[in-house]
Amino acid sequence: MGLFEVLLLAVGLAMDAFAVSICKGLSVQKCTVKESLICGVWFGSFQALMPFIGYLIGFRFEKWISIVAPWAAFIILSIIGINMIREAFSEEDDTREGFDIKNMFILAVATSIDALAVGITFVAIPVEITSGSKFQNTLIAVVIIGVITFIISFAGVRIGNIFGTRYKSGSEVMGGTILIFIGLHSMIDALDTTGAMGDSSNVFGMLVPLIGTLLGAVFVYTGRSSISENMRMILSGATAGIMFSISVWGMIEPAARGFEGGRLSVGIPVFISFCAGVLIQYLLDSVVPHTHALVDYTEGPESSLKTEIKMMLSEVIHHVPEGIALGAIYAGHYMETDWIAAPLAMILAVSIAVQNFPEALFVSLPVREQGTETGKAFFMGVISGVPVPLMGVITLLVALLFPVALPYIMAIAGGAMIYTTVEEIPQMVTAKDNDKAAISFVAAFALVMLVIFV
Repeated sequence: MGLFEVLLLAVGLAMDAFAVSICKGLSVQKCTVKESLICGVWFGSFQALMPFIGYLIGFRFEKWISIVAPWAAFIILSIIGINMIREAFSEEDDTREGFDIKNMFILAVATSIDALAVGITFVAIPVEITSGSKFQNTLIAVVIIGVITFIISFAGVRIGNIFGTRYKSGSEVMGGTILIFIGLHSMIDALDTTGAMGDSSNVFGMLVPLIGTLLGAVFVYTGRSSISENMRMILSGATAGIMFSISVWGMIEPAARGFEGGRLSVGIPVFISFCAGVLIQYLLDSVVPHTHALVDYTEGPESSLKTEIKMMLSEVIHHVPEGIALGAIYAGHYMETDWIAAPLAMILAVSIAVQNFPEALFVSLPVREQGTETGKAFFMGVISGVPVPLMGVITLLVALLFPVALPYIMAIAGGAMIYTTVEEIPQMVTAKDNDKAAISFVAAFALVMLVIFV
């Protein structure tokens, strides 16, 4: 576990303390530096102490832990991450009032229990920041975790006092996603049968699309209740153009070069895989109840789910094939295939991030228009983009275990994304002035194509 992974781990672990710090800031009428420092010191100290204790406990059982190291790290981090995301859905508030020693001690322990378990994983996956011993590297890691938690908790009190709890749920989702991602990353390192993961830290490039999602969801705080019809057409056309270009030039065209033989032996597997992708996305579209927010159209089976949940699910199922595409391209990058361009992985990640901005916006704004509290609308926008990195890392793992499946997976992803894109087009065509959507579609398609080939 290198420095970058430790930094990400620290941010993920600090999100619980950040959420509680926001609530603490909300509980005081006028927040001073003293309150911020109290939270920062308590949470930062315990967040550093707990993983160190966990490491010492795990060190006693190093022989047994090392046998199941990847699985131990994956299970522990995934459980913690899933629990953080579950808590984000919960409306319960267990934050105690006051900044006295008793209350702060209870909260510091509660928010750092996860870090205790994470400390055990330092035995399974040793920290390698410097050339020093395992113990020295672990000390450096826990200090980094403590310092980052201090900074984030300090800021959380101020943010809570100024803005309220609006960032609380979204931060827990992001933190949980990061921890699950790190757990999956440990599995990739362990189960890689190709020996191609020497630069495995680059796998965190698959978190780039979450940046676009976060920026799009944050737009809900600008005070705008909606976006103009013209802007909606431009953004919708651009996202469709990006998706279509990625499908054709980033997935299907390279996949065809990944098969060996004549035209028939290439065309048939590409065709079958493409159709399989369309079928998979059609089935997903049919079995998941979801609402297309901007046209207020609901698909899937009858469900008692709230409207805002179904709006979020509309983008969730939309992002599944994007995650598969991203994971497949990263697999090709790591396996150094000669039919996938080396820069394509990051190009794809950035392209998906760009299109995730309006797609998160198309969740958070309509959800807020339904009367949902702003913080929850932000949360819905953030979680809609989580499937991209998670499906990406799962696909990467599958492709590394079964390298021969890579071109099939890419063609499947291409078919699924084209189906999803075509399904969205009627929403643009029904507008009175759809020329803007058509122009932005063509422009985005051509721009992504240019970047991929250049």
